[in-house]
Amino acid sequence: MKKDYTIFITRQIPEAGLQILRKNFKNVIVNTKDRNLTHDELVKNVRGVDALLCLLNDKIDAEVIKNMDKCKVISNYAVGFNNIDIVEATKRGIVVTNTPGVLTDATADLTWALILAVTRRIIEADKFVRKKKFKGWAPMLLLGTELAGKTLGIIGAGRIGTAVGLRAKGFKMKVLYFNTNRNETLEEEVGAKKVSLDTLLKNSDIITIHVPLTPKTRHLIGEREIKLMKKTAYLINTSRGEVVDEKALIKALKNKRIAGAGLDVFEQEPFVPDELLKLENVVLTPHIGSATFEARTKMAIVAAENIVKVLTGKIPANVVNPEVLKSSKL
Repeated sequence: MKKDYTIFITRQIPEAGLQILRKNFKNVIVNTKDRNLTHDELVKNVRGVDALLCLLNDKIDAEVIKNMDKCKVISNYAVGFNNIDIVEATKRGIVVTNTPGVLTDATADLTWALILAVTRRIIEADKFVRKKKFKGWAPMLLLGTELAGKTLGIIGAGRIGTAVGLRAKGFKMKVLYFNTNRNETLEEEVGAKKVSLDTLLKNSDIITIHVPLTPKTRHLIGEREIKLMKKTAYLINTSRGEVVDEKALIKALKNKRIAGAGLDVFEQEPFVPDELLKLENVVLTPHIGSATFEARTKMAIVAAENIVKVLTGKIPANVVNPEVLKSSKL
């Protein structure tokens, strides 16, 4: 029997997730606008709901949360949850959940797509052919960089960082990683070495970022860190844009201080600086790390199941503020 709860979803998600929610609850409301809701629209729509399913680009700040007079769970359709005021949610007894694990392979694949695209100048080559500039094979045409024998530096060796590192074995690369804890999987499978951030930056040919956005990781890579990198190095970011000081990166790319970059995320999304758009030594994608049919469907299922569990008195596997459970009836 369906429970008389109201669920609000800030944007259309894959049908598999909606089916789970509609099977369990009477009122499942989906924002029909094909855009992000404004702050005022969020405030208006969260009033009276029992659960909110939101996206990583929905800013669920203290003001929005204060209008959640009945809400028991905020289910974030993402791994990261820096878009939600966790302190305020916890204070009001609202469980916050996310969708880790199910998008690991998709994001790792996209990371390697960016690595290959920027090191082998794929975008430049595609444009070259489309503009009918290709007049035949030439020994110095669009020379790139081989990966075999090079060093991959992984900043953040969690699920995604590990998946990226394991793929390096197929490219015959050495692996360094910077992480709070030792990663035995990477060490055993690819001979990876745990090093300091500065050591990683100085010795890596490809540097890829896989850390969550926190006060400590904001601008983790800035002007000082970029100056430590090799001039032949490439920086890849599929985590969060704010982890990199975008102005410092643009300056380095313009001055050829580093060889190039592959970016799926930006500091002020969806805004992308014109200076970045004009550069040839950077590959840009619109935050599509998890954009596969498989990953997005799994994310929808997990996000929906998180809501079902909370509203039926069970504890979901993906609670990001577990301290709220101490005062909860779950």
